[in-house]
Order: sequence, then C-alpha cells, then structure tokens
Amino acid sequence: MNLHNWLNSIMPETAAQITEMIIIAIIYLGIFSVAGLFLVFMERRVAAWFQLRIGPNRVGYQGLLQTMADALKLVSKELTGTVKADKFLYNLAPYFVIISSLMALGLIPFSKSFQAFDINIGIFFLIAVSSIGVIGILLGGWASNNKYSLIGAMRSGVQTISYELSVGLSLLTMVLLTGSLQLSEMVEVQKHGWLILQGHIPAVIAFMVFMIAGTAETNRAPFDMVEAESELGAGFHTEYSGMKFAYFFLAEFINMFIIAAIATTVFFGAWLSPFGITESLPWLGIIWFLIKTFALVFLMMWFRWTFPRLRVDQLLTLEWKYLLPINLVNIVVMALIVWQKLTIQF
Repeated sequence: MNLHNWLNSIMPETAAQITEMIIIAIIYLGIFSVAGLFLVFMERRVAAWFQLRIGPNRVGYQGLLQTMADALKLVSKELTGTVKADKFLYNLAPYFVIISSLMALGLIPFSKSFQAFDINIGIFFLIAVSSIGVIGILLGGWASNNKYSLIGAMRSGVQTISYELSVGLSLLTMVLLTGSLQLSEMVEVQKHGWLILQGHIPAVIAFMVFMIAGTAETNRAPFDMVEAESELGAGFHTEYSGMKFAYFFLAEFINMFIIAAIATTVFFGAWLSPFGITESLPWLGIIWFLIKTFALVFLMMWFRWTFPRLRVDQLLTLEWKYLLPINLVNIVVMALIVWQKLTIQF
C-alpha cells in the first residue's frame, strides 16, 4: 500500500492530501539537506585525493562532521548586503535557485515506489524547471549592485542558454529511442538492457554530450566562468552571506546530483539491477540508483580537478561549433536506427 492509499484509509480526503504534501515536502527537504552536505564532504575528499593531500580530518571521524560545522557557521552568520542593492530582488534570488532544484529533485525515480512526481512529460518538465534556476542567478547578480556580480550573472545567462540546447537534444535522442517522455516508462524499457547499450553508438555519444553540457549547466569547473574566483571574487553571489550564500552553494551541489541522477535514469536503468534482482527487493533499487548516481558524480568531480578553466570564447566555441552540430547529426542517426527497427518489426 502506498502513502496516498494509506492516508486516505485513516482520514478524510482533503486532510489526507494536505498531510501527504507535508510529509513528501519534509522527506525531500531532508534528502536535499543530507545529499548537499554529503556531496560537499565528498568534493573535499576527492579534491584532496587528486591533489595528494589529506583533506578535512579534524571535525568528527575523518572530518565527517566538517560540512555540518560549516552549515552551522553559515546559519549563524549575519546576513549582510550592499546599501544600494535592490532589496526585494536581492532577497528573492536565492529562492529561485533552491526551488528549481527541489522541483527537479521531485521527478527523480529513486526506485519503483519512491518517486514524488511521475508525469507523462517528465523529461520536458525537467528541462523547463532546470532553466528557472538561471533567473535566480541573473537576479542575484543584478540586484547586488556590484559590477563583478553582474558580470558573473551575465556569463551565467549566456552559458546556461547555450548548453541547455545540448542537454535537451541529448535527452531528446533517448526519447526517440524509448518513445516516451515519462521517466518511469523510460526505466521500464530498460528491463532487458540499459539504453546506453540498446541505443548503440548514438546513445554513447548522447551520454558524453549530456555529461559535458550538464557539467557546464551546473557552472562547475572547467566551465566555472560564472564564479571565476581569480577574476570575479565569487561571481554572482559575491555580496551574499550566511544562509543566502548557502542556498546558492547548496544548489550547485544538488544540481550536480540531479544531472547525475537524470543520466542514471535515462542511460543506466535507474534503480534496475544489472543482475535482475531489484524487483524482489524494492529497497535494493534505491541502493543501485545511488551507486550509479554517485559514480557519475565522481566523474563530474574528476572533470573539475583534471581540466583547466576554459575562457569565455572557448566555452561558447565548444557548444556552438562542436557539441550542437554533433548533437544534431546524432539525433538524425538515432531516428534512422529507430525507423529501421520499426520497419523490421512491421
């Protein structure tokens, strides 16, 4: 029995709906917070490993509570801002970023029975919601009344709009193969093999383009021109402090998790086990999903600590002269493969 049916059996329908929404909101806020803290800790450990240093090791066992200490520091810090800032937009901006991440997280299928929001336009909804976050970055940079923040915000607008094309087209390539925008249906298609294997070379190309473009969308190195510390201080959130800064900081890591989770769902079978035993043990599906997702998160961190930062012109050249044309050709090739399969069937 799922949560909806159980609540309807013990209370009136209206009260059950309200209670259900509150419980789901609390669960996902908990996932959001815990995942964010763990990813920050993981980032520091991976960075230390790549750079042959120790990393956090004082607060808690092996530095495990370091991110918790940082979170408490940010919560307790004074909220400051510039005198000439647009107060309303300055305070509103972090909520655009955090809410768009939460909405996208709600569509992620952690297992067959653990998905808050499963709709028939899932992929389309994810692309639409993920584009809202850039509004918060643009507002934050502009409302801060700081030239460095504004430059970072404008770079973010250019970067996000450019790389959203490659993210959308790489996902559309897989939609052609499955014939559905609904995430749960895309997972069902993969019961007899992951899509990255079913789709042959076009699927592999789509995955590679998605990971590159997804890393750029999250404003992470080597695509971190938005924050470029050596040039812009901290970029669009230079004037933010305390919890408002924490919202931007946390959203970046959650967006990285979301990109990895989407790739896991679309290309690697989400919760499905490679050994075909997930159906009999539902909780095992969540474990398989997290293993695959964190493996891709590690890959994105590997990008960050391996490649140097690109210049703005190199950033745009990569998208418009290479990734976009490759994507357009790839989607045509996938369409031909699907057409050939349908021709053989009929």
